[in-house]
Amino acid sequence: MSGAASGDTGTRDRDGEGRARNARPRDGLGRPLPYGAAGVERQPEGVVRTPDETVGEAQALLDAGKPFHAHEVFEDAWKSGPESERALWRGLAQLAVGLTHAARGNVTGGARLLRRGAGAVEEWAGPDRARPYGLDLAGLTGWARALAAEVERTVAPVDAAARAPRLCGDT
Repeated sequence: MSGAASGDTGTRDRDGEGRARNARPRDGLGRPLPYGAAGVERQPEGVVRTPDETVGEAQALLDAGKPFHAHEVFEDAWKSGPESERALWRGLAQLAVGLTHAARGNVTGGARLLRRGAGAVEEWAGPDRARPYGLDLAGLTGWARALAAEVERTVAPVDAAARAPRLCGDT
């Protein structure tokens, strides 16, 4: 175990290759827990998935109330996918992070990221690519903007699982 895990705050958690990695367990919304606490299994980083696998895995995580983890799946897609699709996957990741912040009670950050993600998804979509990989981009844009307005109006955390979007619509 690294120095930070053993209580020495002068060192950082490192992975096997020496890169800084926070080894603290996390809850379902990605918040760090104390060392030694039982946390939610983390998403592996750098996984290359097909777009359909990305959408399926992200939807399962969203449905389970784990938007932080869904964001990491979308982040893998934007980092490993074709340059032409990076804005789409980044926008979807922003939607998941926006839901994460809204569920944590961060009204300002949640609303801001939901709107930023909605703008990115809307901008990426066009008449010739309105439903890439079965994604309902218009529905996601509407969901994000409505949730952002609700979060600002109620100023209360949302239930991430109950408010999870349907990435491919109601199908």
